[in-house]
Amino acid sequence: MKKLFAAALAFTVLSGFAQAHDFKVGDLEIHHPWAKATLPNQPVGGGFMEIVNTGSKADRLVSGTAGFAGEVQFHEMEMNDGVMKMRQLADGLEIPAGATVKLEPGGLHIMFMKLSEPLKEGEMKEATLTFEKAGEVTVEFAVQSARPGEGAMDHSKMEQGEMDHSDMDGDAHHAD
Repeated sequence: MKKLFAAALAFTVLSGFAQAHDFKVGDLEIHHPWAKATLPNQPVGGGFMEIVNTGSKADRLVSGTAGFAGEVQFHEMEMNDGVMKMRQLADGLEIPAGATVKLEPGGLHIMFMKLSEPLKEGEMKEATLTFEKAGEVTVEFAVQSARPGEGAMDHSKMEQGEMDHSDMDGDAHHAD
């Protein structure tokens, strides 16, 4: 019985370490990048993480690439006059000096556009992020149904016709 308990405890502890994955480039720390699992034929997916700038100068996330997506964009969602709006951050995402920026469902996030394949729960997906000052870093996104404690965006109070995409430059269904 003691051996079984010890094995279960070891598995639990090691599983927690396997779930956590962090990356560093320059003064930036990237904590647990994850992507939400998608349905077959879904053209877009969302990416999330926490970026900590330990430096004394601001930086900016300016671009990204991913082998599983035709395009990587940075977006923010916000309520405006009772309507949830999503807009592309054409100038990238500022990471202020000494600050932590959270990319999470319903707020700032990465959009993986023109997916070449579904994002399946349990997979790791590689993408390269480029920062203005710190440079490039390759990170692995853990694909999951929702991050524990954060869950998916609650659409229950949102009427289907209220999402305004008029400020977006890209069309997820448009093939170049």
